[in-house]
Amino acid sequence: MSVKADIFLKTLNTLIQGCIDGDRHSQSRLYDLFAPSMFGVCLRYAANREEAEEILQEGFLKAFECIYQFRFAGSFEGWIRKIMVNSALQKYRSRHHLHAITNIEMPDPGYFGDEDVIARLSVKELLNIIQLLSPAYRIVFNLYVFEGMKHKEIAKQLGISEGTSKSNLYDARMILQKLVNNNAKVANPTPPGIVGQSLAN
Repeated sequence: MSVKADIFLKTLNTLIQGCIDGDRHSQSRLYDLFAPSMFGVCLRYAANREEAEEILQEGFLKAFECIYQFRFAGSFEGWIRKIMVNSALQKYRSRHHLHAITNIEMPDPGYFGDEDVIARLSVKELLNIIQLLSPAYRIVFNLYVFEGMKHKEIAKQLGISEGTSKSNLYDARMILQKLVNNNAKVANPTPPGIVGQSLAN
């Protein structure tokens, strides 16, 4: 571990201990330290920035309430990230039924090729498109792609079957691919006179 990393870890542990002791200044500093990155996590699960802010605030409240459970082993950022994800899931459990949506006209899977949609987008572009997904698709996509959870774990977390989890992920990927392709067509329209022009010309 480098000297800089060692200093950061010691400072972080001091802040965590301060939060355990109920020190408001430590809570404020810890919030400022992790809020930006955790807000990015919340944005992926939310439909908009307002919902993401709600999830962020609720997540930090829970984190401060149970921070005494952190054993100073492993990544604190990973620990607080799990709390944010759980806060997002709790919000959507109370608002939505996370079942598969079957009444959306889906494109032929072969239409898109093998390129993964994530590799084609910047973080901001991907975030904007993910927020267009329904809650059921958005949550399963996030848990599988960003949290690295298996379908069995996702099904247990959401109270759905593994088949529904797999179906939601498949549909989410297809919708994202379709949105990406549609956006690409809008950004790069075919020049006038090209459509219908033969190769011989």
